[in-house]
Amino acid sequence: MSERQTSCVMRRCAWSLVAALAMAAQVIADQPTSIRLHDVSQTSGIHFRHTDGSSGEHYLMEAMASGLATFDYDRDGDLDIYFLNGAPLRGPTEKESDEKDPPRDALYRNDGGWRFTDVTEQSGLGDPGFGLGVAIADYNEDGYPDVFITNFGPKALYRNNGDGTFTETTTESGLSDGSRVGAGASFLDIEGDGDLDLYVANYIKFSYADYTPTLFRGRKVYPGPLKFAPEKHQLFRNSGDGTFADISQTAGIAARASWGMGTIAADFDDDGDPDIFVANDSDRNFLFQNEGGASFRDVGAQVGVAYDYQGHSLGSMGVDVGDFNNDGRLDIFHTSYQKQLTVLYQNLGGGFFQDVTPRTGAGMGTYQRVNWGAGLVDFDNDADRDLFIVNGHIHDNLDDFDDNSTYLQPNQVLENQDGRRFVDVSRASGIRVRAQYSGRGACFEDFDNDGDVDAVVLNSRASPTLLDNRRTSAHGWIEVEVVGRNTNRDGVGARVRVKSGNLTQAGEVHSGRGYQSHFGSRLHFGLAEHRRVDQIEIRWSGGARDVIRDVPAGRLIQIHEGGRYYLREN
Repeated sequence: MSERQTSCVMRRCAWSLVAALAMAAQVIADQPTSIRLHDVSQTSGIHFRHTDGSSGEHYLMEAMASGLATFDYDRDGDLDIYFLNGAPLRGPTEKESDEKDPPRDALYRNDGGWRFTDVTEQSGLGDPGFGLGVAIADYNEDGYPDVFITNFGPKALYRNNGDGTFTETTTESGLSDGSRVGAGASFLDIEGDGDLDLYVANYIKFSYADYTPTLFRGRKVYPGPLKFAPEKHQLFRNSGDGTFADISQTAGIAARASWGMGTIAADFDDDGDPDIFVANDSDRNFLFQNEGGASFRDVGAQVGVAYDYQGHSLGSMGVDVGDFNNDGRLDIFHTSYQKQLTVLYQNLGGGFFQDVTPRTGAGMGTYQRVNWGAGLVDFDNDADRDLFIVNGHIHDNLDDFDDNSTYLQPNQVLENQDGRRFVDVSRASGIRVRAQYSGRGACFEDFDNDGDVDAVVLNSRASPTLLDNRRTSAHGWIEVEVVGRNTNRDGVGARVRVKSGNLTQAGEVHSGRGYQSHFGSRLHFGLAEHRRVDQIEIRWSGGARDVIRDVPAGRLIQIHEGGRYYLREN
């Protein structure tokens, strides 16, 4: 056997061992944890129920729907929830839309105390399209967050009028460019000029006329993405007057096409400008490095994030970014398909990454599941970021032909232990005793303003799951909201460092993340035993810096560019 053949065999054996360990981890008893996630869905007042079209033809976009968003649409201090929805599709089981209650996206206002009110009708945000992805940003700098949606069909942009209502501005903004199968989207300031630009991932090229159902053992099943031609992704520059111009070609984005899913824009190489990571389904991931001058180059393969550590491309779904080991650099976590592991890429500095999934256990229990939404967030405020993973298969008839998996699957919580390894605490945290669903998007926020991170999950063909974090630890915390002045008002791209004693943590403001979702514009930092923050440093998009010193813990601090700040008691 040649040296190359021996190497290949060893790699396959190593991968088989990792997979076996991952599967074995599912039957290992959960370790104790102070994380407690309590299901409050039934008493929340949220009556939304997701639909995916359910055509009977098993169009692939049905299985991909949908994401959701969390943001404070009315600026009252409470974080609201916006659910994307599907729509009827052509097929033998196509149903006529109920004129009184057609499928549409839904906005729920947070009234405090885990009570929400449906304000879809009065807000004007009941988009009737087949919703896939969403991103939130104040694109026109008027002080109120706006909503961008990718659909199976035309995109949609809704301007926040500042009075609780929204107006669709897709055509006048220049974003109306025909019908596509959309995916994740992210706002970012590509040039540091204070205007938020927009990256849009697309999934497949699809037409009803060319569609042929996929059969497996005589049953219609959802096809894989490779059955379709991939769609090119897009980059739109904000002109500063409420309109956008497509610069995909000149920026280098249109040079590659792939089956895009989740996206996130972040400064991965610490050079002061935003880069773009795209999780591609069944293909290499993209990392578009910002070269300056509105020019990007895909360096995913060169820097170590295009493939897993075995050199495999994966069915990448959702993506989140955070500093899991508190070394000051932003790491990348993305979810994957069945018989693959979720992947954690550690940022090594200098723009390079390493897949540390086997060493850290960040793929524990994920091998036999299909993973979607994800959050790299600190649930127990012990100053390291834990993992929440949303699971659920795409095949609604899977139970008829696969004895090794199920359509409905439990979600997972992996607790971070001092930035060294992750352990599965799903059962001990409370989520394993809840009903199982086929989940998709997820968001993570402090919905009840009590100082810890809660969760909401959009479930395919079902009602959402709301999880109230009732941690048993007494650790300190601080939440940071930034407001730009010379940079974009939302502070998208701002890097925030929080120092307490010998503890230093880093976070960044993003727009669009997870599985085709948006959350986390308000940054949350657990402080472990610390009760004061020695220093908060902000590096704004464009390079300006502010430093705030000696801040009490247990507060939300709103910091304006220039150093002015306000404290809110929770």
